[in-house]
Amino acid sequence: MSVAQVGSTASLSSDIFYDILKRLDGPTLASAACACAAFSSISREERLWENVCASMWPSTNREDVKSLISSIGGFRKFYADCFPLIVNKEVPEFQWNDHIEYPEEWSEAEYYGDMDEFESISPSDFVSIVDIRYKDKTICSKVLWGIPNANGFNGWFENCPFRIDLLTYSPNDDHHEDECILSVSDGLPPISSMQRERKDGKLWCELHDGIRLSWIVVNRKIKQAANLSSWSPLGGQRHWPTDKDFLIRFGSVLPAKDVLPCRVAECILVMKFRVIHTEGDGVQTTLNLTELSMQLEDMEGAYVNGRNSLFVLKEALSCYRSKNYGEVLESCNQYSKVQNELKEEKIRIENRLDRLCILSGIAAFITFCYYLL
Repeated sequence: MSVAQVGSTASLSSDIFYDILKRLDGPTLASAACACAAFSSISREERLWENVCASMWPSTNREDVKSLISSIGGFRKFYADCFPLIVNKEVPEFQWNDHIEYPEEWSEAEYYGDMDEFESISPSDFVSIVDIRYKDKTICSKVLWGIPNANGFNGWFENCPFRIDLLTYSPNDDHHEDECILSVSDGLPPISSMQRERKDGKLWCELHDGIRLSWIVVNRKIKQAANLSSWSPLGGQRHWPTDKDFLIRFGSVLPAKDVLPCRVAECILVMKFRVIHTEGDGVQTTLNLTELSMQLEDMEGAYVNGRNSLFVLKEALSCYRSKNYGEVLESCNQYSKVQNELKEEKIRIENRLDRLCILSGIAAFITFCYYLL
């Protein structure tokens, strides 16, 4: 009886190990790489990480995005940079006698930073890779090359509030290539009317708990990337600005130590859905994604201008990140706490000034009356 020749055990084991590893998700694959030398060697295979990234971020399946990722270090590095979320542990503690100000005596160079460094940052260097999921199903993937309407630094961009509108939808538009729809077939609960939804909030709760956003920013020049989203919502508002609208907020706290006096900035990612159909007449409950945007705010709630935003984004690409979502929430909650304390203190100061003005007016009136008598 003849026995077929079999290749080396090492070769056979490698094939089996590769087949095992290619079925794993990112965190499990990273853990498996630490299990043994064979897994560690095989886990360096770029194809494995390409599959992981495609599963996590479907927009990386595009050929132009694949070329971009390869040019900045490969899929393994891309996953290592973008899977952990940004955590800022240097949110300044609020002091009762401390008030964040933009000193008037600052020169333009001091306020805006090194002009040569600014000239080395171009809006065209940034790429946004965005994926939206609802209950583990991808509902929207978009890639934005550069920053829209930012050509030329002598125009409005450098001094006007920074904003990226990745998706804007108007029912009056004739073409809806960017239309993104969620319905009962995607897992939404059916609602009979908006009046009913306003009472029980079932649709809002399901949407808020099930929606996920990834907004990755890549700088092609410095070959770095980071995910600026919190993945899960940080907050939201239902029935705003109209009864049929749902606003969901994601974001992160970014370091701005050498850019803004408050040393931190908040990246605010806003997603807005509108109810276009409720149950009835053979139509399912349907939501339409009408807005997806990014803005940066300082501690006082003022929008950061285009010039400073480029610095903040560049600094964010090399800041600390964590796979622990609890750390991410703690960082965001600490920022909100300090911001609320600052707002409360400003209100108290304004109230004291109002009372002082009133008392001064009364004193002046009494003095005027005294001299008349």
